[in-house]
Amino acid sequence: MTERTINECLSILKMRCMDLGIALTKEQIRQFEIYYSCMVEKNKVMNLTAITQPLEVVEKHYLDSLLVVRHVDLSREMSILDMGTGAGFPGIPLKIAFPWLHVTLADSLNKRILFLDDVIGACGLTGIDTVHGRAEDLGRDRNYREQYDLVVSRAVANLSTLSEYCLPLVKEGGLFISYKSADIEEEWEAAQKAIRLLGGTKSRVEKDTIPGTALERSFVIIQKNQKTPAKFPRKAGMPGKEPIC
Repeated sequence: MTERTINECLSILKMRCMDLGIALTKEQIRQFEIYYSCMVEKNKVMNLTAITQPLEVVEKHYLDSLLVVRHVDLSREMSILDMGTGAGFPGIPLKIAFPWLHVTLADSLNKRILFLDDVIGACGLTGIDTVHGRAEDLGRDRNYREQYDLVVSRAVANLSTLSEYCLPLVKEGGLFISYKSADIEEEWEAAQKAIRLLGGTKSRVEKDTIPGTALERSFVIIQKNQKTPAKFPRKAGMPGKEPIC
């Protein structure tokens, strides 16, 4: 089977986004193309992602990032922080598709932040910024603590750990959404104590499938209606070494 070109795959992206209620403009398609080119080029000298084939990027990065729109209303202005963003997922696809969002991309590796700054500039994106720092430090910084309507993360970590990283950054009345693999129920149950301690008042798991594929995704959606106690997050390294349980 001949590998599809990036232009063919971007046409697939546009078509499948319609299934998500997203109508991409020519400019947005151009931005997704620039993003792809920047990522593939940088990946030659830096380990950003193991996924570089055009169709896989469209399905496993772009559409996967955007799938959350089925489970949260992104039709209004809101502040979003993408914790542990890595190569920019899901934050940059969300910003391209919903340009009115105010997005912050957070990562602990400065080389990734520099790459993301280059992508933002190349795509001509505004209303998006980056921050270099560990989640534990950002969660104690008043410039970031409880400042966001929505915190999202595709980072690979235990849900209890992710909750300690992310819930301190969510405003009262806001949401934390963790992108997880299909089988999440046991991990979700084990994280209930952490979610409650950190100010989460309601949580649920929503399952979905990426349009045009058999690829499954689960979203853990946590409502925060109470302030996170001042002792959280714990010092750097602790949430990962000793998750709340």
